[in-house]
Amino acid sequence: MNNVTLIGRLTKDPELRYIPNSGNPVSTFTLAVDKGLSREKKQEMESKNQPTADFIRIVVWGKQAENCANYLAKGRLVGIQGRIQTGSYNDTSGNKVYTTEVVANQVEFLEWGDSGNKTAGSGFNNTTFDYPGIEGFHPADNDDIPF
Repeated sequence: MNNVTLIGRLTKDPELRYIPNSGNPVSTFTLAVDKGLSREKKQEMESKNQPTADFIRIVVWGKQAENCANYLAKGRLVGIQGRIQTGSYNDTSGNKVYTTEVVANQVEFLEWGDSGNKTAGSGFNNTTFDYPGIEGFHPADNDDIPF
C-alpha cells in the first residue's frame, strides 16, 4: 500500500511546465509539513537552528497542475493525497542522486486569500462572485459568522 496524506504550506509559488511532445501539464512545489513537536521540543530545535518541519517535494499532473499554478501561492495551506515515488539519476559529475517525491492524486485548497497576481486569490476578497449554476451564492463575511 502506498498512500500519503499531508497538510502543509507552500514554500514558494508552484512551477508549471508542459512536457514536450505530449503537452501534458506538470506542476511542482515544496510543502512544509510541521513535525508536530511539543512546544518544548520545538523551542529546543529552533534554538539549535534545526528544522521543525519536513520539506516535501510535490508533483501534480494534468488539469489539477494548472489549477495549482493558477490558484496557489507561497504560504498557502493545502492538503495533499497521493503516493510516494522514488527514483534516481546521475548528476553532471557522474554521482548517483536519489529522489523522493509525492505524486498528488488530489490537492485540496484549504486556504484562500489575496495572492497578488493570482486570478482566483484576488477575487476571494470581493463580496460577490460569479458561480455558474449556483444562484445567489457568496462567501460569508467573518463578521456574519456567529462563532
